[in-house]
Amino acid sequence: MNYKKVIAIFRCDSCEKVERELQEIGVHGFSISKVKGYGEYANLYSNDWLVTHARIEIFTEESKADKIVETIMEAAHVGMEGDGIIAVLPVEKLYRIRTREEVKPGEI
Repeated sequence: MNYKKVIAIFRCDSCEKVERELQEIGVHGFSISKVKGYGEYANLYSNDWLVTHARIEIFTEESKADKIVETIMEAAHVGMEGDGIIAVLPVEKLYRIRTREEVKPGEI
Protein backbone atom coordinates (compact mmCIF):
# COMPACT_ATOMS: atom_id res chain seq x y z
CA MET A 1 0.00 0.00 0.00
CA ASN A 2 1.19 3.52 -0.79
CA TYR A 3 1.21 6.25 1.83
CA LYS A 4 1.17 10.04 1.60
CA LYS A 5 2.11 12.83 3.95
CA VAL A 6 -0.24 15.80 3.92
CA ILE A 7 1.24 19.03 5.26
CA ALA A 8 -0.92 22.12 5.56
CA ILE A 9 -0.02 25.57 6.83
CA PHE A 10 -3.00 27.80 7.58
CA ARG A 11 -4.34 30.56 9.84
CA CYS A 12 -4.34 29.78 13.56
CA ASP A 13 -7.96 31.01 13.73
CA SER A 14 -8.99 27.99 11.65
CA CYS A 15 -7.20 25.42 13.79
CA GLU A 16 -10.15 24.17 15.85
CA LYS A 17 -12.40 23.91 12.79
CA VAL A 18 -9.75 21.99 10.84
CA GLU A 19 -9.20 19.59 13.76
CA ARG A 20 -12.93 18.98 14.21
CA GLU A 21 -13.57 18.40 10.49
CA LEU A 22 -10.65 15.96 10.20
CA GLN A 23 -11.93 13.98 13.18
CA GLU A 24 -15.41 13.88 11.61
CA ILE A 25 -14.06 12.26 8.42
CA GLY A 26 -12.20 9.65 10.47
CA VAL A 27 -8.61 10.87 10.53
CA HIS A 28 -7.15 9.00 13.50
CA GLY A 29 -3.94 10.93 14.01
CA PHE A 30 -2.24 14.17 13.16
CA SER A 31 0.32 16.58 14.58
CA ILE A 32 -0.24 20.32 14.89
CA SER A 33 2.37 22.95 15.66
CA LYS A 34 2.68 26.72 15.48
CA VAL A 35 5.06 28.02 12.84
CA LYS A 36 6.25 31.46 11.80
CA GLY A 37 7.01 32.63 8.32
CA TYR A 38 5.69 34.64 5.42
CA GLY A 39 4.79 34.02 1.83
CA GLU A 40 1.81 35.41 -0.03
CA TYR A 41 1.01 37.45 3.09
CA ALA A 42 3.62 39.22 5.22
CA ASN A 43 2.99 41.20 8.41
CA LEU A 44 4.42 44.53 7.31
CA TYR A 45 3.80 45.95 10.80
CA SER A 46 6.35 43.53 12.27
CA ASN A 47 10.11 44.14 12.03
CA ASP A 48 10.69 40.67 10.58
CA TRP A 49 7.39 40.44 8.59
CA LEU A 50 6.70 37.03 10.15
CA VAL A 51 3.18 35.71 10.64
CA THR A 52 2.21 32.90 13.03
CA HIS A 53 0.33 30.05 11.39
CA ALA A 54 -0.65 26.49 12.31
CA ARG A 55 0.98 23.52 10.58
CA ILE A 56 -0.66 20.12 10.50
CA GLU A 57 1.03 16.92 9.37
CA ILE A 58 -0.88 13.75 8.56
CA PHE A 59 0.38 10.37 7.38
CA THR A 60 -2.35 8.57 5.47
CA GLU A 61 -3.12 5.94 2.91
CA GLU A 62 -2.91 7.28 -0.63
CA SER A 63 -6.63 6.69 -1.19
CA LYS A 64 -7.55 9.07 1.66
CA ALA A 65 -5.22 11.97 0.81
CA ASP A 66 -7.55 13.84 -1.55
CA LYS A 67 -10.43 13.77 0.96
CA ILE A 68 -8.12 15.10 3.69
CA VAL A 69 -6.93 17.91 1.39
CA GLU A 70 -10.51 18.85 0.48
CA THR A 71 -11.52 18.86 4.15
CA ILE A 72 -8.63 21.10 5.19
CA MET A 73 -9.26 23.51 2.31
CA GLU A 74 -12.94 23.76 3.19
CA ALA A 75 -12.30 24.28 6.91
CA ALA A 76 -9.38 26.72 6.56
CA HIS A 77 -10.64 28.82 3.64
CA VAL A 78 -11.32 32.47 4.43
CA GLY A 79 -10.72 33.84 0.95
CA MET A 80 -7.88 36.21 1.83
CA GLU A 81 -4.11 36.35 1.35
CA GLY A 82 -2.46 34.17 3.94
CA ASP A 83 -5.13 31.45 3.98
CA GLY A 84 -2.32 28.93 3.63
CA ILE A 85 -0.95 26.13 1.54
CA ILE A 86 -1.16 22.32 1.37
CA ALA A 87 1.42 19.85 0.09
CA VAL A 88 1.00 16.11 -0.50
CA LEU A 89 4.21 14.13 -0.46
CA PRO A 90 4.97 10.46 -1.18
CA VAL A 91 6.05 8.30 1.76
CA GLU A 92 8.30 5.33 1.07
CA LYS A 93 7.75 3.51 4.36
CA LEU A 94 6.19 4.04 7.78
CA TYR A 95 7.34 2.41 11.00
CA ARG A 96 5.93 2.33 14.52
CA ILE A 97 8.69 3.02 17.02
CA ARG A 98 6.83 1.14 19.78
CA THR A 99 6.68 -2.15 17.87
CA ARG A 100 9.69 -1.54 15.62
CA GLU A 101 7.60 -2.81 12.73
CA GLU A 102 6.54 -1.38 9.43
CA VAL A 103 2.97 -0.06 9.35
CA LYS A 104 0.74 -2.43 7.42
CA PRO A 105 -2.13 -1.48 5.09
CA GLY A 106 -5.23 -0.40 6.99
CA GLU A 107 -3.36 0.44 10.21
CA ILE A 108 -3.53 4.20 9.75
